[in-house]
Amino acid sequence: MLNQINSIEEYNIAYKASIENPETFWDEIANTFVWRKKFSSVLEWNFTEPKIEWFKDGKLNITDTCIEQHANSTPEKIAIIWEPNDPNENFRTLTYLQLFTQVKKCANVLIKNGICKGDKVCIYMPMVPEAAVAMLACARIGAIHSVVFAGFSAQSLRDRINDSSCKLIITADAVYRGSKLIELKKIVDEALLQCPSIKTCLVLNHRNISTYMKSERDKFWNDEMQNVSDENEAEIMDAESPLFILYTSGSTGKPKGLLHTTAGYMVYTAYTFKNVFNYKPDEIYCCTADIGWITGHSYIIYGPLANGATTLMFEGIPTYPDHGRFWDIIDKHNVNIFYTAPTAIRSLEAFGTDILENKNLSSLRVLGTVGEPINEEAWNWYFENIGKKNCPIVDTWWQTETGGILISPIAHVTKIKPAFATLPLPGIQPVLVDENGNEIIENNVEGNLCIKFPWPGIARSIYGNHERFKSTYFSDYPNMYFTGDGSKRDEDGYYRITGRVDDIIKVSGHRIGTGEVEDAINMHDCVVESAVVGFPHEIKGQGIYAFIICNKETADAEKIKNEIKIHVSNLIGSFAKPEKIQIVTGLPKTRSGKIMRRILRKIADGEKEKFGDISTLLDPNIVEKIISEKK
Repeated sequence: MLNQINSIEEYNIAYKASIENPETFWDEIANTFVWRKKFSSVLEWNFTEPKIEWFKDGKLNITDTCIEQHANSTPEKIAIIWEPNDPNENFRTLTYLQLFTQVKKCANVLIKNGICKGDKVCIYMPMVPEAAVAMLACARIGAIHSVVFAGFSAQSLRDRINDSSCKLIITADAVYRGSKLIELKKIVDEALLQCPSIKTCLVLNHRNISTYMKSERDKFWNDEMQNVSDENEAEIMDAESPLFILYTSGSTGKPKGLLHTTAGYMVYTAYTFKNVFNYKPDEIYCCTADIGWITGHSYIIYGPLANGATTLMFEGIPTYPDHGRFWDIIDKHNVNIFYTAPTAIRSLEAFGTDILENKNLSSLRVLGTVGEPINEEAWNWYFENIGKKNCPIVDTWWQTETGGILISPIAHVTKIKPAFATLPLPGIQPVLVDENGNEIIENNVEGNLCIKFPWPGIARSIYGNHERFKSTYFSDYPNMYFTGDGSKRDEDGYYRITGRVDDIIKVSGHRIGTGEVEDAINMHDCVVESAVVGFPHEIKGQGIYAFIICNKETADAEKIKNEIKIHVSNLIGSFAKPEKIQIVTGLPKTRSGKIMRRILRKIADGEKEKFGDISTLLDPNIVEKIISEKK
């Protein structure tokens, strides 16, 4: 059984042990998992190359821990509850034995279609149990899954497939999001026109719509699953064998394929799930994220299943068929732990509390937030109206790169404080550094957030570009991982994340690189140059504000703006569409040609002064001109 922290005294003891002797600390935790061969060393690392190896020479398969052991010991326990988009449709459940059977069959389908250990498989799926089955089937045979959020455009999907040379893609005919039908297979077909590495496309018949199937390449999931055995032996993997690639936006246009390996990721997600949420056996846990993001990987699939938990997957959106859907799901399934995004909370808060009058919500014991810092007003609304002031909120801070939660309250253990991620979890050594890279020791300070010692869940590289991994995360501050986030630390040593300090915008929890959006905007025939920044948004946390220079006088500015929004939606996805677009005659640039984004952020925020020193601008007058052009 994994160690569980049940008091602040136990936290202090565990944290002290994890810092003073991390190898002994993680060795004890790792030994509670299923290994085919014990590891020879716990940790070898440096942040210079960087190179990190956890549980070296250990042999395992993650599905031994996540499903097979539970299928043997508690076969009838519910592993997955699936709640459909339409509440009038029946929900589904999979026991651990049923999940295990489905995973073995899917593993055989992959093998039958030529997938071997080390091959890459793209998963572009709705939030359905088959998506979890596909991920686990890949892990069982040693294939590397690359899940792409099924809201990305055909071109974004194409780029991710080609970057990792996926051999097979798994998708569905279509999915409803609210009342909107999205034909996923059509998007895949468009992407595959330029994806030569894909040999096979498996299609789940989810909405029973007429679907084009290309001969030889396309095969229906159900047909393939019916024609294979349910016997399959797990591939024995090395501790540092790649488990998955997950793409996240970079500040330049090209997305980064973060590479996570097997053993360290398994140990860390399992340990943090059990502790952060103070998980108890037989509780119902619900995370509203999509499996296309790291939250779905770590805290819908791998973390909960490794603990033998019941995890609820929700296909729909929080406002369909009405804005009480989340609360209906909690009551319907007696959810004990509920983990969602601040964006969702803010959007539901805007509707008021009338809809809560007939909701019970008494099953709730723990609430959580993920994806972005939560503002104090939304925190209080969530705490008072959903948790009835009885449920602690675990305001979790972590990233795709970290694999699991790094800073968070431990439910029913840590004293909570509105909008604070509070304390680092055992094994995590955060530091704040000033603009000169000096560590700030005292409290009541603000700085850039770094981590000075590795943890098991840390990504090992950017797929195909280790130099970019090094330059992005390990070059700003020697011998430290730079998170890209700023943070405050108060008098209690509690951390409050203040947001990105680089060119990443968080919109509704989605990480969007400014360069990726700018590249899309610049493809418009009328656009000479663009600069994208984030601005505060009451619901989404941040919105996207685009400043664009056009190559000629624009008689119909609104037409151009609408065309740009449509183009960005088609190229990246609707979530990346600029909320505001301002046509300008110039941008604030230094003499070396660098755009001073801090000025554009202040303009987007509505500030008309406090721009700091603008004497280094090539044309200091451009600032007032942009302000005057703002409408």
